[in-house]
Amino acid sequence: MVDAITLAVAAVAGMVGGAMNALAGGGSFATMPTLIALGLPSPIANATSNVALQPGAITSAWAYRGGLGPLAGMSVRRLCIVTFIGGLVGSLLLVATPSSTFDVIIPWLLLVATIAIAFGPRAADWLRSRTSIGPRTLVTAQVLLGLYGGYFGGGVGMMMTATWGLLSGSAPHQLAAPRTLMLSMANAAATIVFVTLGMVKWVLCVPMLLGAIVGGHFGARLGIVLPPWAIRAWTLAISTITTMVFFYRAYL
Repeated sequence: MVDAITLAVAAVAGMVGGAMNALAGGGSFATMPTLIALGLPSPIANATSNVALQPGAITSAWAYRGGLGPLAGMSVRRLCIVTFIGGLVGSLLLVATPSSTFDVIIPWLLLVATIAIAFGPRAADWLRSRTSIGPRTLVTAQVLLGLYGGYFGGGVGMMMTATWGLLSGSAPHQLAAPRTLMLSMANAAATIVFVTLGMVKWVLCVPMLLGAIVGGHFGARLGIVLPPWAIRAWTLAISTITTMVFFYRAYL
């Protein structure tokens, strides 16, 4: 039997994760570690976190819907399809990954996500001044991003922002609407797989899910008014601390 404090912790983590996803991505930095701390094996924690954040992602995408439109000439519908396919493949790879293996992989995935959050927009600016990529490259990159989103998802929002910025030249804050929608598509694909295969711990998922809905709604509203530097600073602080903790657990 799960006590009230555990349920409350899951709900608060969901609120923080939902808000982070709405602001800049990286919500799983708050939810997955919390679920592991509450005693879930890492693959189950990741799957439960993914499902819990899905309604919040949808809420955020709806709040940002006014900013949706073609990205560098590519329709939102096409991007949704390729992201969904990538998410399906990624989630199936997670199902096939043993818990002990995933425990070793997690810190490195977190590190990649943290680097993307820290340097993604800057790297996009640097690359865009020297080269350009076409629509085919965008589709390939989006499939890979969807795959990563279905498998783990940490920092995938910033990875999408950096990739799209390279192609379209748009500022990160102008990509909030398509980013939140693509996050919800990758999560939707993973949710189908995880729920079907029984990888979700529902007693913790439900309060976390409800918290994520609240956090996603208010996070999207904050994202409209907060300066981009404040959003990035908050997200980077959470991701850095989480990455350090997981490296400590895995290797020290």
